[in-house]
Amino acid sequence: MLTIAGSESTYCDGISRRSWMKIGGLAMGGLALPEILQSEAASGGRTGIKGIIMVILPGGPSHLDMYDLKPDAPAEVRGEFRPITTRVPGIEICELLPRLADLTDRVTLIRSLVGFKNDHNTHWCTTGWESHAAMPSSPMIPGFPPGGWPSMGAVLSKQFGLRVPGVPAAVDLVPLDADARFIMRTAPTQSGYLGPAHAGFEVEAVDRRNIMLNGASLRRLSDRRALLGGFDNFRRRVDTPGFRDGIDEFHRQAFEVLTSPRLANALDLSREESANRRRYGLERKYPTEREGRTHLDQFLLARRVIEAGARCVTIAFNRWPFGRMLQGDYNWDWHKDNFGEARGTLPLFDLGLSALIEDLEERGLLDDVAVVVWGEFGRTPKINANAGRDHWPNVGGALLAGGGMRCGQVLGSTTRFGEEPDTRPIHFRDVFATLYQRLGINVATTQFSDLAGRPQYLVGNHRPLAELVG
Repeated sequence: MLTIAGSESTYCDGISRRSWMKIGGLAMGGLALPEILQSEAASGGRTGIKGIIMVILPGGPSHLDMYDLKPDAPAEVRGEFRPITTRVPGIEICELLPRLADLTDRVTLIRSLVGFKNDHNTHWCTTGWESHAAMPSSPMIPGFPPGGWPSMGAVLSKQFGLRVPGVPAAVDLVPLDADARFIMRTAPTQSGYLGPAHAGFEVEAVDRRNIMLNGASLRRLSDRRALLGGFDNFRRRVDTPGFRDGIDEFHRQAFEVLTSPRLANALDLSREESANRRRYGLERKYPTEREGRTHLDQFLLARRVIEAGARCVTIAFNRWPFGRMLQGDYNWDWHKDNFGEARGTLPLFDLGLSALIEDLEERGLLDDVAVVVWGEFGRTPKINANAGRDHWPNVGGALLAGGGMRCGQVLGSTTRFGEEPDTRPIHFRDVFATLYQRLGINVATTQFSDLAGRPQYLVGNHRPLAELVG
């Protein structure tokens, strides 16, 4: 993956927006997604949707307290929240999600998602596959091909390449602070057997492979004169006859990013209209949140980056900050005080996700950008002695929106207490097959070779969900 070295920061991204703005203001860029869609519509050349926004809720969100409440169950299962009616008759969701309740005609809820392991690992969320090599704190799950499974972003990079010069096909916006990466185990836009040229751009990374300018990171190039000097030297090298011919695809993409303002401008939230920042809750005070911040900016950044031309954007959302359980932070891993944590988190999630869906729709992008929301497992039906819910890999939930899919429905159901799927079990790879189909990829015929040269199908024998695309 492509990263640019940045200094440690108290901001949630690890690289200051000012540094990004300096990079972005130095060169010319390409068309954004709206212009691309208009051009393709005029020429009749559109063959599939143009992007995916993947929202990961690391730690394991409680399906029973979001989309699949059990109001008639005993108190030790039912919990403290009540379901509310929504815009679609017959669909009910948690009372803490009123904005999403008003958007149920534009979303699909999955209540019978399967394919989890009892492991804080979002590998199946980003690749569709449970099997993987050993990772920190995660055992090896046999069955993966040589090189490992590629993420959706890597697949889109391999299949379609860049849409806009200077904007990587896959962009990873997941924060680095504390537990966010630890609990996810693996990079959300990992390349697997497709190779490093197709790994995602980790915007917030400061500790992975870094593209350096003449040996100087952004920490050294902290003032504009030094930064401009570094780019002048870089440009002179790029203009040297034969220089580009001697670099591989990975470095070509790196140079395009470094010499284009598109991604940098998309990451500069000061360019966003104040009214839209308010829509996402970015101009509010949050005195009850640690350091007075949340990760709501992830939703707006995702829209800006997908609009700038990325094909797959991955974010993670939780209250500020992502932290370790020993420090009192739980991500979505609420083994204790489940309902107190939910009261702090779900209204913010409701605000950010609803703002994203509405924003995409108002910009004419919702039919061309799919949104998928999920975490690494569900939570136990029975509430434990600490008023929490523990890990539950038997079943979980998900939310889908946009992408030209049929919305306003619920797929699947769980048993009386939410322990197992009751009707229509849906695997992660069924969802991946659906998203790939919307993107114009036929999963029944598309194959890529792993590092041993063996052809691999993207989702095995799984196929698109007829209820969404049939």
